[in-house]
Amino acid sequence: MSAEKVAIVTAGGSGMGAAVAKRLAADGYRLAILSSSGKGEALAKELGGIGVTGSNQSNDDLQRLTDQALETFGRIDVLVNSAGHGPRASILDITDEQWHTGLDVYLMNVIRPTRIIAPIMVRQKAGAIVNISTAWAFEPSSMFPTSAVFRAGLASYTKIFADTYAADNVRMNNVLPGWIDSLPATEERRDSVPMQRYGKSEEIAATVAFLASEGAGYITGQNIRVDGGLTRSV
Repeated sequence: MSAEKVAIVTAGGSGMGAAVAKRLAADGYRLAILSSSGKGEALAKELGGIGVTGSNQSNDDLQRLTDQALETFGRIDVLVNSAGHGPRASILDITDEQWHTGLDVYLMNVIRPTRIIAPIMVRQKAGAIVNISTAWAFEPSSMFPTSAVFRAGLASYTKIFADTYAADNVRMNNVLPGWIDSLPATEERRDSVPMQRYGKSEEIAATVAFLASEGAGYITGQNIRVDGGLTRSV
C-alpha cells in the first residue's frame, strides 16, 4: 500500500475539475480522474495518475475507476465530485425528463460515487469528500433552476452524511463557486460581484485542496462560498 495520499476527481477533464486535479497533484496526491470526454484520462496520464473515460452517471464506470485506484494505489483518501451542466429553461418550461437530468447531473453525481467510496474511507477511519456545488444553492437564480434546486438538496445530503460519518473521521463539505473564469464573461455579471472580477478556477481548486487537507480536519457538513462576496449570509 502506498504511503502517498490518493484522490479521485470526477468530471475532471476540464474547467474546475481539471484545476482541482492539477492542484492536488501539485500537493503530492496520486490522482484517479473520471471524465466523459477523454480529457480526464489524458490529464491523469500527464499528472502520473490513472484515468477512466466514462460518466459519473454510471455506477459501472465509477466502480471501474474505484477498483483501478485501489489496485494501483491501495487506498483512497479524497473524493472530489465535480459536475457538468444541466438543463436551463424557464421554471415552468422544464420537462419531467429535464428535471430528471438535473437530478443526475447535480445531485446523483455526488450520491453515486459516495455510495461506492465512503465505505472504503470508513474502513480506513479517514477520508474527505468535497463537492463542487454553486453559489446559488441558497439564493437561487432563475438562470440556473435545476442546479439551484438539486444543489439545495445536496446541502441537506451533506449535513446528513456529516452527522452519520463524522465519528469515523470521514468528512464531507461543499464548495459554492460564483462567477468563475471557466464560464463566459460578461460585464453585467462582473459588475454584480463586490470584488468586481470573475473568480479563478485555481481559487476554487485551492479551496478544495484546503478542505481535503488535514488542516481542515475539524470541518464537515459545511457549505463554503467562494464567490467574491456575491452571496453573503450572517
